[in-house]
Amino acid sequence: MNATILLWQKQMKKALVHPEEIVGMLIQPILWVILFGVGMRSLMGTTSPDSGNDYMTFVVPGIVALTAVSAAIAGGSTWLNERLIGIVKEYLAAPIPRLSILMGNATSIVTKVLIQSIVILIVGLLMGAKLSNNPLGWLGGLLLIAGYGIGFSGFALAVASSTDSSEGYHMMIFLLQLPLLFLSNSLYPLETLPSWMRIGAYANPTTYVVTGLRQITLGPAPTMGTVANIPLWLCFLVAAGFAALGMYMALQAFKKAIK
Repeated sequence: MNATILLWQKQMKKALVHPEEIVGMLIQPILWVILFGVGMRSLMGTTSPDSGNDYMTFVVPGIVALTAVSAAIAGGSTWLNERLIGIVKEYLAAPIPRLSILMGNATSIVTKVLIQSIVILIVGLLMGAKLSNNPLGWLGGLLLIAGYGIGFSGFALAVASSTDSSEGYHMMIFLLQLPLLFLSNSLYPLETLPSWMRIGAYANPTTYVVTGLRQITLGPAPTMGTVANIPLWLCFLVAAGFAALGMYMALQAFKKAIK
């Protein structure tokens, strides 16, 4: 446990020394909120005075999920770079449990995911999104984001442990980023999707995380038809299952990489 905390502190101090990394990852989702969210809000506002703010409330959870994915991708890239330049070999030579090496990196990634997601949520609120009045809902939203962040962090670490090419890593991982966003209910209600896309959306954990955030963290957006027959307990179950699957994949890939 001490080794995990030390590695977590190392990664967080590195982020503080080089804050441009976090700022760079925040630029894209902030632009999504400001340019896409505000633009669509103006368009929706031409049909109904209230639908503009409804759409901002509707879209912010999807952009929060996009932020979590971006932070996880960056964390996997850091792990890959440490492998390529030999830092991981130094970890392995130290008298610490090998699992703590993986856990230290995973926990630092999830911490960055939560920090950046909160920043994007605040930006969304400043742009007109409505926040739930229930503080327990805010906590539940953080748990959903943490589960989603753990799952995708595990997947990113698994890919980073399985390749020795930085270009190959980014090519493989970025292929998932846009489908995770667009093949879900992040930008539009599930009811508006054609059947084949709806099937893909129901198989996408992003749909459940975004749905859960809309139910308990953000205020209601009645004109947008927020959720389609997805109970809250299922959102938490899928987030937990995705987290477990991602960390299992990371652990298996990590064991193979250090043999």
